Amino acid sequence: MRALNQRLVLERLRGQGEATRPQIAAATGLSKPTVGQALLDLEQHGLVRTTGRSLAGPGRAAVVYQAAPDAGHVVGVDIGRRAIRIAVADLEGSIVARLDEPNRCRSASALVRTVSESVEHAVASAGLAPHDVVSTVVGTPGVPDPATGTVHRAPNLPGWERRGLLHELVAALAGAGSDVVVENDANLCAVGERALGAALGVDVLVCLTVGTGIGMGLLVDGRLFRGAHGAAGEIADLPFGPLPAAAGARRPGPVETAAAGQAVVEAARARGLTARSAKDVFRLARAGDSRALQVVAEEAEKLAYVVAAVTAVLDPRLIVLGGGIGGNTDLLAAPMRNALAATVPVVPEIVAGQLGEDAVLAGAIATALGTARELVFDRRGLRRAAGEA
Repeated sequence: MRALNQRLVLERLRGQGEATRPQIAAATGLSKPTVGQALLDLEQHGLVRTTGRSLAGPGRAAVVYQAAPDAGHVVGVDIGRRAIRIAVADLEGSIVARLDEPNRCRSASALVRTVSESVEHAVASAGLAPHDVVSTVVGTPGVPDPATGTVHRAPNLPGWERRGLLHELVAALAGAGSDVVVENDANLCAVGERALGAALGVDVLVCLTVGTGIGMGLLVDGRLFRGAHGAAGEIADLPFGPLPAAAGARRPGPVETAAAGQAVVEAARARGLTARSAKDVFRLARAGDSRALQVVAEEAEKLAYVVAAVTAVLDPRLIVLGGGIGGNTDLLAAPMRNALAATVPVVPEIVAGQLGEDAVLAGAIATALGTARELVFDRRGLRRAAGEA
């Protein structure tokens, strides 16, 4: 019961900000003496601290308490084909260190080593020791399979699908006792946009990331939906046109072949445009080039085809577009809506992601915080202390 009271008080301070003992008692339904004991325990273990006194109202000024943001720290990692992004945050989610570097690794072993060393550097640059990190969440392309230690469907990272690779990555990052989770990057993009971006507070949403590849993160009732095997949202494998003889073995998948970055470039070149990347095609479209505009319209129809299949099943309130191609929502959203209107009864709102390249990292930090705020209570010995009292 004592530990439960401590958790109630701590959750009140974390959820609604600093407060006095009477305010906490009113919010939690606990008596003032019970709140006072809980605050004393929490303060002794570094989870709560005083910030001053409140002068509001008659009588003696009340002590104001807040949850200590530096009682623990989390690390978010975004492993991309071209870049590795790392952030260290306190328990309030404030970033205390940031590291971005190009991904030049040509093997999985080299990438594991680079990520591990980069995390160590970021933690040290924040003035922290490894044991200060409570939770680490890593975003990666593909489908992490903890049972086999394999990341499936990650062909753009050399050797990343090797059996046992996932276990090596977790071991390299958990050396100081940090809880480590490896999650699909599109899933974290959806979490990030809901926590801090375009989908703030939306309970049913789809985050469609389109760039070199295509991915999708799904949130249902505000929770990440992974499916039975963690492969929910792997829409690159959706059939596009006639079913291939061996769809499961194709790399890239049918939808990626039809609608990812290289497909946009090939469609532009077929119309006589000189384009080295999808970015060039969208730049020409914004400049009014009729051929580029036609390519963009066709890309929007392909993406609408994908979204229609998911909309028919999930009925999302919001579609968030991200990635190098998906970020061009100003050109894609209107034709996507038109195509969807002819297919599904209710067209969801289609918006641009607000977090850009930081969406995966934001999702990693948000996920890590959810774990860390629970773990730090145990790591500080409060549960044990309460049981001995």
